[in-house]
Amino acid sequence: MQLVGRHSSLYTRMPLMFACELGVPLEFQPVADMTRTDVASYAGNPALKLPILRLEGAELYGALNICRAIAENSTSQKLIIWPELLADTLSRNAQEMVWHAMGAQVQVVMGTVVNHLPAEDGFFAKARAGLDGALGWLDSRVHDCLAALPPRGLSVFEVSLFCLVEHLAFRPSVALEPYPALRAFAAAYGARDCARRTAYRFD
Repeated sequence: MQLVGRHSSLYTRMPLMFACELGVPLEFQPVADMTRTDVASYAGNPALKLPILRLEGAELYGALNICRAIAENSTSQKLIIWPELLADTLSRNAQEMVWHAMGAQVQVVMGTVVNHLPAEDGFFAKARAGLDGALGWLDSRVHDCLAALPPRGLSVFEVSLFCLVEHLAFRPSVALEPYPALRAFAAAYGARDCARRTAYRFD
């Protein structure tokens, strides 16, 4: 199993954490330049997105799909809570807010940091406003969201939220100071061995 991505990518970190937590060895191939627009640079992914998993002669696209494949190739008995197992409105909305915030973070970083586009552009201003809105919603409810999760060894919600908050510190696009509950969650979850072993870095 070979993961194609970047150690600085929040979407790549999700499967890296799943692999670590579930004891699944992965080879890693970094994508050198995220400004490239050729499909070959993204292991054949026509959407030009990360990560990609090479497995049994095929390529699998998308962080969540890859996390599922990693779990299917693991002998771990950890109980995993997938998004479709979230059975209440609060939990479902919380996962949606995380997905939205992850996408907005990538848009803002790729636009204003990587490609040096004007941060005051209306597109990025709305993206940052939506990101702040999602973070504020999550900050006021994160304790209830965690309490609503059933007993588990691993959950997509916690891993994706942790990767998001850590990435906001690693590649700042909005301030984290207004969100003490999210910062406390990330500090606590970051004590896990696999959180420390998959820390963001530039390839």
